[in-house]
Amino acid sequence: MKVLQVLCCFILWGVPVKQARGQDSVLTIEECYTLARQNYPLIKQYDLIKRSSRYSVENAGKLYLPQLSVSGQATYQSQTINFGEVIPPLPGVEFPSLSKDQYKIQAEISQQIYDGGVSKLQKESSRANEAIQQQQLEVNLYAIRQQVTQLYFGILLMDAQLQQNALRKADLQNATDKMQAALNNGVAYRSNVDELKAEIMNADMMATEFTANRKAYMKMLSAFLHQPLSDSTRLAWPAPVTPQQEIHRPEITYYDIQKKALDVQEKQLQSGYLPKLNAFIQGAYGRPTLNIVDNKFGAWWLGGVRLSWSLGSLYSLKNNRQLLDINRQNLDVSKETFLFNTSMSLQQQHQDIDKFAVLINQDDNAIALRSSVRKSAQAQLDNGVITVHEYISQLNAENLAKQSRILHSIQLLQAQYNYKNTSGN
Repeated sequence: MKVLQVLCCFILWGVPVKQARGQDSVLTIEECYTLARQNYPLIKQYDLIKRSSRYSVENAGKLYLPQLSVSGQATYQSQTINFGEVIPPLPGVEFPSLSKDQYKIQAEISQQIYDGGVSKLQKESSRANEAIQQQQLEVNLYAIRQQVTQLYFGILLMDAQLQQNALRKADLQNATDKMQAALNNGVAYRSNVDELKAEIMNADMMATEFTANRKAYMKMLSAFLHQPLSDSTRLAWPAPVTPQQEIHRPEITYYDIQKKALDVQEKQLQSGYLPKLNAFIQGAYGRPTLNIVDNKFGAWWLGGVRLSWSLGSLYSLKNNRQLLDINRQNLDVSKETFLFNTSMSLQQQHQDIDKFAVLINQDDNAIALRSSVRKSAQAQLDNGVITVHEYISQLNAENLAKQSRILHSIQLLQAQYNYKNTSGN
């Protein structure tokens, strides 16, 4: 009983700890990529593709197993052999006449000896198709990185705007407190206090809007990750990424794998006109038997080696090879087009990175000037030199400069990660 009580206490104590850890957890963008990939419904196709390929390979291997076939027939023919007409009559010898109704049921067991490489190439073709399907799945799964990136940086933008809005509200509240004190001392107007409070209400409304947007983004990200994310879940600020010019997208591997599959198809064309050799044994029962002079039901058997060689595929061999060459050229064109379009996208994204870096420097200069003006306006407001409206204008101008800095900083990071995802590095 004591042991059971200890275990129950341990379990009950562990539940809130796990929940608290979930609420205070910090997610990185790479973890989001991994979770989105692992929990995306399309990932289930991996196992289906492997199972399908395994069955196809096993079926190809069973071509070398002994093959059993059973057949039967009952016929009636217009005439049969008359031995009396072809063999001179012998004294005391009466040749039997064969019945026009004849019957036969037989079973044959055959064993493939040489199939021209058909079964081997069928296995290679199944594995090549599996590789193509898996790589196509990789291409589809890679596309979700862009959606996760947009949601991730959207949440970061809302967090940064909430933080800046809170700082602006604190400045407004500080000015309101001072103005309220002045009003109490009879040296300020009620309208001044009301105007500041109205700006505080605007800040609260902005916070409500930012919070609602963050919650919506978080719900969409939670759906992608298939993980419960609370409003207090924090996202780590990603480290800057240095653009890499090399392209390592899964589409490139997809094109290369398709070309390898065409090589397998060309080998299958060659195996189509090679001879086939197998051994067989037949057992049968019917009338007549192999002894055709005996018009009785009976059993018989025979065995041997069978050679088959069909050269009909040679007629279309040249054209089929030309078709494979055209398919290879189409793949080369598709790959070249993909690389060209990707390079153009990378150039545009690299220009965005440079643009946002320049804008951030300009934002820093603007913030320094706006902060200086706002501080001066704060002092002038305290001394009654300017009106509250003029102070709010300078405070909003500083806030706008800081919001612009926040937006450009996140846009710079997002452009870097867009470049990373586009290049596949």
